[in-house]
Amino acid sequence: MRCLAPRPAGSYLPEPQGSGQCTTMELGPLEGGYLELLNSNADPLELYHLYDQMDLAGEEEIDLCSEPDTDTINCEQFSRLLCDIEGDEETREAYANIAELDQYVFQDSQFEGLSKDIFIEHIGLEDMISESVEMLEEAGQKSQKRPFPEELPADLKHRKLAPPSGSLLSCLSLPAGPIHIIPTLPALPQGLWQISGAGTEVSSILIYQGEMPQAPPSSLPKSPDRPGSTSPFAPAAADLPNMPEPALTSRANVTEDEMSPAQCQAARKVSSKLPKYPERVEQFCRSLRDKYQAKPTGPEDILVEVDLMRARLERSSSKSLERELVILDWAEQQPARGGLAGVLLAASDCRRPRETQVIAVLGKAGQGKSRWARAVSRAWACGQLPQYDFVFYLPCRCLDRSGDAYRLQDLLFSLGPQPLTGDSEVFGHILRRPDRLLLILDAFEELEAQDGLLPSTCGPMSAAEPSSLRGLLAGLLQRKLLRGCTLLVTARSRGRLAQSLSKADTLFQMAGFSARQAETYVERYFEHLGAAHHQERALALLRGQPLLLSHSHSPTVCRAVCQLSEALLELGEEAELPSTLTGLYVGLLGPAVQDSPPGALETVARLAWELGRRHHSALREDQLPEKVRAWAVAKGLVQPCPGAPETELAFPSFLLQCFLGALWLAVSSEIKDKELPQYLALTPRKKRPYDNWLEGMPRFLAGLVFQPHARCLGALARPVVASVVDRKQKVLTKYLKRLQPGLLQAGRLLELLHCAHEALDAGLWRHVVQGLPAHLSFLGTRLTPPDTHILGRTLETAGRDFSLDLRSTGIDPSGLRSLVGLSCVTRFRAALSDTVGLWESLQQHGEAKLLQAVEEKFTIEPFKAKSMKDVEDLGNLVQIQRTRSSSEDIARELPAIRDLKKLEFALGPVSGPQAFPKLVRILEAFSSLQHLDLDSLSENKIGDEGVAQLSATFPRLKALETLNLSQNSITDVGACKLAKALPSLAASLLRLSLYNNCICDVGAKSLAHVLPDMVSLRVLDVQYNKFTAAGAQQLAASLRKCPNVETLAMWTPTIPFGVQEHLQQLDSRISLR
Repeated sequence: MRCLAPRPAGSYLPEPQGSGQCTTMELGPLEGGYLELLNSNADPLELYHLYDQMDLAGEEEIDLCSEPDTDTINCEQFSRLLCDIEGDEETREAYANIAELDQYVFQDSQFEGLSKDIFIEHIGLEDMISESVEMLEEAGQKSQKRPFPEELPADLKHRKLAPPSGSLLSCLSLPAGPIHIIPTLPALPQGLWQISGAGTEVSSILIYQGEMPQAPPSSLPKSPDRPGSTSPFAPAAADLPNMPEPALTSRANVTEDEMSPAQCQAARKVSSKLPKYPERVEQFCRSLRDKYQAKPTGPEDILVEVDLMRARLERSSSKSLERELVILDWAEQQPARGGLAGVLLAASDCRRPRETQVIAVLGKAGQGKSRWARAVSRAWACGQLPQYDFVFYLPCRCLDRSGDAYRLQDLLFSLGPQPLTGDSEVFGHILRRPDRLLLILDAFEELEAQDGLLPSTCGPMSAAEPSSLRGLLAGLLQRKLLRGCTLLVTARSRGRLAQSLSKADTLFQMAGFSARQAETYVERYFEHLGAAHHQERALALLRGQPLLLSHSHSPTVCRAVCQLSEALLELGEEAELPSTLTGLYVGLLGPAVQDSPPGALETVARLAWELGRRHHSALREDQLPEKVRAWAVAKGLVQPCPGAPETELAFPSFLLQCFLGALWLAVSSEIKDKELPQYLALTPRKKRPYDNWLEGMPRFLAGLVFQPHARCLGALARPVVASVVDRKQKVLTKYLKRLQPGLLQAGRLLELLHCAHEALDAGLWRHVVQGLPAHLSFLGTRLTPPDTHILGRTLETAGRDFSLDLRSTGIDPSGLRSLVGLSCVTRFRAALSDTVGLWESLQQHGEAKLLQAVEEKFTIEPFKAKSMKDVEDLGNLVQIQRTRSSSEDIARELPAIRDLKKLEFALGPVSGPQAFPKLVRILEAFSSLQHLDLDSLSENKIGDEGVAQLSATFPRLKALETLNLSQNSITDVGACKLAKALPSLAASLLRLSLYNNCICDVGAKSLAHVLPDMVSLRVLDVQYNKFTAAGAQQLAASLRKCPNVETLAMWTPTIPFGVQEHLQQLDSRISLR
């Protein structure tokens, strides 16, 4: 057996020639790198002689690396490098700094000995090293001591390396033969095992069993942290910042093509004898791949891949630790490149070693998260994710079980769909290489009390100890179990994000279908049915109902539209799709009810309601009577869970479960009439708020209760329920007409509009439309395509003018265009970047009239810059105006810029000083600016330099009335520059605030000197500064010359209180509050 040790943490020593003793290797206390070479006891020339004598011919076919060695350094070149270093003062200084840093950082107390347990865990070959464990523990206690500072040479720049030590400490018992030192391998070839990790004091050791295959030096792979060289002794760019470029030269030019046929054949022979995994592990992998390779049948096989958008979190409030998803502007949204494989590959590249990577994919119900998750497992089975050896797909509905006798092995092998047989050998292999494991937890929202999965404290956990399923999931999410694996979690995004998901390393959101993707799905659906001749007619039906087209943003609704279109087109009559979602599902279920057993639909609806209250969508076969179950499965109301046992069923879609739950509420006499309004969830409840898990149910309930009985509930329920429904309709009508739409929050207002549209009741619709306020703000409320459509339809029918605030809504460009293009919308606010994008689109399509109308309606008053992006977007807006002014004969100001009167700047102490110069460069464009507020609770700290830049713009700010420079770290220097420029604002400035700065007597004197010239100034605030009684007296004396000034606030702790009271008695305009 021979040891291949890339960059071991100690001196690299050749074995004694002619000795029959076991080869040993000394492990020092340092991690590998060029810093080690500077302070090691080894002679670098001997090290390079050792490396040059290595004969590695014939190693090409072991798949160590396909890249040739391009930057290897030999002994002669290294000698020249040392000469260059001696003659270069800058390089010698760099080495001295590195040596001092090395002496300070790497101390013996920071490194512990090699641990038997850690060593065994990383190598995974207990039987190979059992006889050397005692030697490992002994070697761990013998770390080399660093010399004390006084023992080091006085001139660190010219410190010489010590000669190599002759002592050999026993670490691993190896047979006689040369020690081969190679760089870290990006992927282990067959027959090689790796020792690595914290605590081993070795960056990586590779053990090869058998005769060492030969290969030319060109086959050595490049080390990840030494991109320019494959030599274990060649310095890395990070270690040597001033390393001369000529030193990195090629050491060998042998390529794979120059190998002899005999060498290639021998290498292939050796490679074929080295199995990658044990036979049991290989068999398990094959069975796992066979399980996931099965393609879905029917409509499930139609896949239109949607975009994954990167998401980020922010705190819901300054006092709360809860984090919510940020609603990004359309221009800010970044799609993940490369699809699912690219997402997982990027995640595996950026994670730290032995750290679990948690990836969360969020989205609304019905947007295809589960199909995406199953597609990941299928992609792995087809060989598209080679970075993983094992992929386990676990629907969370299978994990919501009681009991505390489950082990990690049960979670992986027994609890998922289609349990597999995995023995201890397979499980041990997984434990040894958790970084090669991908675990998919689908539909995470079905786990009750998700926040309990991430408690504040959790002790150490063992993979062999039994626990509850919740405890196992907590161990995975807390990175206690299978450390280093990848966790992919899909969940529904609704309201506050679960704490366990808020700790995810990467967050993505499902974007849903665009209008074009929805039409593509329709085409593929009918192509899959073999009815391509119906494609055009089906698309015409969909385009004829704009509301259903907007709802096709959800793949679930798009599939339901296709199913109903298929049924209508098969009848051959003049077909037309319904105008509501309720009508869509009534059309789908109506034919199925005609031959149903008595009360079958009500039974299924009741079960859907009860499961929804418990946040479940799956059911057991025995929960339905046999005849009802057979009918429901045949008609598609329930279906076997994908990959689950035959005894488990589920509703095909979340929206169908919502519809069935609403149907039960509408026809059941068990639901009290007075309880019915709470299920609409339109008004908040202070005590025990209703948990609207079935979030699509309110709209279906309004539609089922209010739509004409003959074409709605009459097609689904028995005639005896008509009286029950009439009574419930009266209760809901009374409740809805008591609501005041203008007082509802934006999200609830949108839900009310949807309910009113589904009801198709003219009186209810008129009440809602008339109650809308003239100004509608949806700031911070996500607007989906259905929301945009229903809002536009409502505004059109209102017959009066509205102003809209569409900031932070994530509205798509087509939705923004449809809303702001309405004649009844006279003013609107939206994200600057999205609005500029809309203008550019209109200009490219030659819609000059609409472009001019949109420009006239757009406003940014008042504007508050809270991020660097806000300042950049404002600058882009100004640049558009400047570009137009230079290209047009008649200069025309953009109304948004021309009418801006109030501008706030609140970026804080970090981004404030960086962004303020950008703001100053565009200030002169705002000719109507009256209020400039540079105060922030977190303090912008623009400083004296910022004040100087701002002062230069005063001559062009003719309308400025209020200037707030509070809490900006302004000293006497800035105060003097400000006072010098203030006369430019003498005719307009009414209020000036310099509260809580660092102005002393010199600054106070300069302000007092200019105060009589400020003829329009009414209020001056200089409280909480640093000037003393002398400065206060100068300000008070100057105040007597300013009859127009109404208030001078100048209390500050550096002025004696008696002096302040005396000054106030002399002039009552002086305020000390």
